Amino acid sequence: MVFRPPGTAKFTDTDHGQHDGGTTWDHAVGPMQFIPSTWARAGQGGNKDGALDIHQIDDAALAAAMHLRDVGGDLSLAQHWITAISAYNDSVDYNNKVADAANQ
Repeated sequence: MVFRPPGTAKFTDTDHGQHDGGTTWDHAVGPMQFIPSTWARAGQGGNKDGALDIHQIDDAALAAAMHLRDVGGDLSLAQHWITAISAYNDSVDYNNKVADAANQ
């Protein structure tokens, strides 16, 4: 069973349970907490083993960077960085925590 925190968005299943084991709803999985439909668009081979593995940290970290760049654009510009983080998780509190961590 997958725990879904209160207020978490529901996404209908897109991967037939391949990545997350659920066939009704998609669930965030792996070290970067991708939902399968985002992984399908953003998945990357960060460790160059020829496989795209949502649970492999190098693949997931590179995919997260590519996803943030794709939705935010030039991440050296503050407004694009905020757009990218908001697309990942549209919460002011989350955005502020990420900004604080980045600034440290």
